[in-house]
Amino acid sequence: MFLYSGIFFKLLTKELSQANIRLDKDKAVDNTSEQEKVLVVDDEASIRRILETRLKLAGYNVATAADGQEALEQFNSFQPDLVILDVMLPKMDGYEVCREIRKTSDTPIIMLTAVADVSNRIQGLEIGADDYVVKPFSPSELEARIKAVLRRTVERHQEVGQSKSSNVITIGNLKIDLNKRQVTRKNERIRLTGMEFSLLELLVTNSGKPYSRGEILQQVWAYPPDHRIDTRVVDVHISRLRSKLEEDSSNPDLILTARGIGYMFQKIN
Repeated sequence: MFLYSGIFFKLLTKELSQANIRLDKDKAVDNTSEQEKVLVVDDEASIRRILETRLKLAGYNVATAADGQEALEQFNSFQPDLVILDVMLPKMDGYEVCREIRKTSDTPIIMLTAVADVSNRIQGLEIGADDYVVKPFSPSELEARIKAVLRRTVERHQEVGQSKSSNVITIGNLKIDLNKRQVTRKNERIRLTGMEFSLLELLVTNSGKPYSRGEILQQVWAYPPDHRIDTRVVDVHISRLRSKLEEDSSNPDLILTARGIGYMFQKIN
């Protein structure tokens, strides 16, 4: 079933009622201190209600916001592990909210965008969103995306915590610290989002090996092989990485285009 589809509205309402019953039964168990936190931002009350209920049932600690200003207030106070962010919001749109969050945080952001407007999807990625889900969407699809993004975040933190040895790759004046997940040039930090660093990590630790866009989506975004998505997600993230890391992003020396395949990092000797 899909949100924003009138045909399925009654089914969604029925599902929400059933979900509320299950949620009431589970209220005795409260492990919010251990739950991953998700902030849902959408100006449609029905969307917020359905996603809040479903995500709570899935074991998440959920906060909601109805406009851009409230979203930033909730982000600062709730400190979520992931943000679900609609594009069309009152007071401050989703793009501006994303920009403000990215000034200080690399918390994963999944944007909700209109199916008919391809530019919305690309613009969200260009300003720092990690992924997007197109409206109308299946709540189960969004839940799968949340799970995949958070799983990768947890795995990355575990890897950092378990690794005691230095793991720094130096290329000229560029240093890539795989343990701290930081990139610096001349001792000045270059801020990358979580997805941007994961993409860089995949390419640089397999330098000289070309990856197709589909392989990158599977490795970095955890999309299943048969998942249909606009591969420009990869292109936009590559463009952002080049703009941050390359001396001349229009003539890259580090992140190269593998003609007819996809992308690769220059061979490191």
